[in-house]
Amino acid sequence: MRGPLLSWDARLSGELVRTAPDTVTEALSDLGNVPVALPALLLAAAYAALRGNRRGAAAAVAAMALVPALVVPLKEWTARPGPLEPWAAGYFPSGHTATAFVAYAGAALLLRPHLGRRWPMAAAVVLTGATAAGLVLRGFHWPLDVLASLLLCTPLLLAVGRSCRGTRRSSG
Repeated sequence: MRGPLLSWDARLSGELVRTAPDTVTEALSDLGNVPVALPALLLAAAYAALRGNRRGAAAAVAAMALVPALVVPLKEWTARPGPLEPWAAGYFPSGHTATAFVAYAGAALLLRPHLGRRWPMAAAVVLTGATAAGLVLRGFHWPLDVLASLLLCTPLLLAVGRSCRGTRRSSG
């Protein structure tokens, strides 16, 4: 790899990969699997819709549906190899991180009006951070793969947050 960011990425990855047991890092990585993260978002969306926030629920589900449309073309375009699999391609950006971020932060945005502002978002940060850490520590992704996913999905979550705020104002 060449360039200042890619060199930094490789050095940091080299220092972090396999510094925790694989069983732990794989479990953390699995928090970003669709069968784990999507139900959390769907339950929060159903709860929010039942409580009158249909617009926010629809925005959160739409944001999740857009994740593959954002991530997959970038994976194909960059064809970046993995830290432990230099023969494989498609690691940039991290789909697991994007899935975790949109699912858990989307759920938190939907639940904040009902459960308080702090703990739902704190839970989303912990779950997304655990996923990202697991992916990097296990060697499934480079640190920049994870960072790119967070940046890529932030606009989706800002739109979800705006949809949730708009609903609260009109219902209260």
